[in-house]
Amino acid sequence: MKNSLAFLFLLLTISACQNGTDQKGKTVIAASDTLTYTYDSVRVNSKNIPKKVVDTPNAVISYPVFKNDTLNQFIKRQVFNYFAKEEPVTSYQAIADSFIKGYDDFVSTNKDTQQAWFLIIKINVLKQSENYLALKYIHSDYAGGAHGNTTISFLNYNPKTNQEITLDSLIQTGKMATLTNIAEVIFRKNEKLNATESLEEKYFFDKGKFSLAQNFYVSNKGLVFLYNPYEIKAYAEGYTELIIPFEAIKNIARPNTILTTQ
Repeated sequence: MKNSLAFLFLLLTISACQNGTDQKGKTVIAASDTLTYTYDSVRVNSKNIPKKVVDTPNAVISYPVFKNDTLNQFIKRQVFNYFAKEEPVTSYQAIADSFIKGYDDFVSTNKDTQQAWFLIIKINVLKQSENYLALKYIHSDYAGGAHGNTTISFLNYNPKTNQEITLDSLIQTGKMATLTNIAEVIFRKNEKLNATESLEEKYFFDKGKFSLAQNFYVSNKGLVFLYNPYEIKAYAEGYTELIIPFEAIKNIARPNTILTTQ
């Protein structure tokens, strides 16, 4: 059954982007140095609704559509790759159809189930400028078990070069260890830990050694990392955000990148 707390958090984290909303067909008018885009969506409902459950089992996918098809294909690949380990997919519609088919097949052999599966994928424009586009990819699902799960990823893209922006492309060669050390100092301060306190008992870092989250984007405040539930803490602890101010990394950032041109 849908976990109410997880779903509430999902609703709170999914917000309208810039001058538009995530409603299907809504066009977001961009500034002169940004991209105009329209939100589109796919929704598939199951006809098998458990008698004692209010929620309808469904799959909903919402995503921006740009005039830049290379960018659209980049976004699709990120979503499709999420499912690649299970089975190849070729469209958003195929993802939604497959999920609901899986639920209907489950119901056919578990007719008294009170489970109401759901899949919610939302891709929102988080920030954009002439040479930077940050997208927030929210993936929430429930397919049995104690509760659903929601993960957040960030997609970083340069619309001028049509290339993904990686962390390595923002930090000087050989300075990733320095970045990690700077991040750990901020992390310990946020978590109210002293400089030598062990990370093994309370956190899930490998062998108790601090490491950066895979998810990052560049906000107006600095370089932002996000740890999803289960990544470094228990599910109940939720998400952990770590912001490294621009000033703290000005000496290790590559010149003429979004870290140095804010």
